[in-house]
Amino acid sequence: MHTQDGKRPRRVLLTGWFSFRDREATAGDVLALRRVEDVLVGTGIPYDVAWSPGFRPEALHLDRLWPEDYTHLVFVCGPLHGPQVEELHRRFAHCVRIAVGTSVIDPGSTAVTGFHRVLPRDAPDREPVEDLAARAPDVPARPVVGVILAHGQHEYGRLRRHGQVAEEVTRWLAGKDCGRLELETRLDAHDWHLSATPAQLQSVLARMDLVVTDRLHGLVIALRVGTPVLAVDPVAGGAKLTAQARACGWPALVAAERLDVRQLDRWWDWCLTGGRVTARQIRDGFREGTVPDSADRLVEALARPVAG
Repeated sequence: MHTQDGKRPRRVLLTGWFSFRDREATAGDVLALRRVEDVLVGTGIPYDVAWSPGFRPEALHLDRLWPEDYTHLVFVCGPLHGPQVEELHRRFAHCVRIAVGTSVIDPGSTAVTGFHRVLPRDAPDREPVEDLAARAPDVPARPVVGVILAHGQHEYGRLRRHGQVAEEVTRWLAGKDCGRLELETRLDAHDWHLSATPAQLQSVLARMDLVVTDRLHGLVIALRVGTPVLAVDPVAGGAKLTAQARACGWPALVAAERLDVRQLDRWWDWCLTGGRVTARQIRDGFREGTVPDSADRLVEALARPVAG
């Protein structure tokens, strides 16, 4: 198909490091892509995006398209170097090739000189400009979810369902549109991945919208800071997590035997709505200390003589 002046209508292929088979997409790369898409949509220029099959297997891939379908190739974000970028120049030699929002390390490399035009974010002897991700279109915030799962507790023997719970819960979480943060109640003063003090962990949990856990202290510490908890008891028949949820008056609990998507979705929705109020009420009850715990009876137990 050609226009009245005999030229092919302009069609753009958007590529980047997110397009290559053995590369992963990064949040910055995808946000930069969104900025470029926003500009093209505003001008009415038609385009396609080539994705890595490892990241989006159902999408358009470089090895499944016809280069002849495009008049322009745009490479978005990332550094301009390496054989994969050079291969784009060879395969799309007939296209006008433009790099935008990229880093130029070696201006004389084939990966750079193969482009007809380079619009860099940084390059030798040039003033840097803002990365494209900075002005990507805004999107609504997603809930931030702390995930605390146990992998031990061998004391429960054949009643243990920890592996099954972890597998099903994490598979379900992978399909949720949320920010996920894997956490541990275990403390370690030498491992920067872990909190060194309870106060550090509490500070993290207080900033979550929701905690998903199969650990007793994942439940208690999250409620202690007023964060709602979706708790899953990993022991068949229920054990200490079920008992603690009952003691705290927390309803969002799923038994290992009844673990399914419908139950998880139901409590997910509740935790992010009415559960917020209930969690804060339980937090306030903890602080007021109106309900006795076992420590309140400790002095009495210490003073009582032991029979026989």
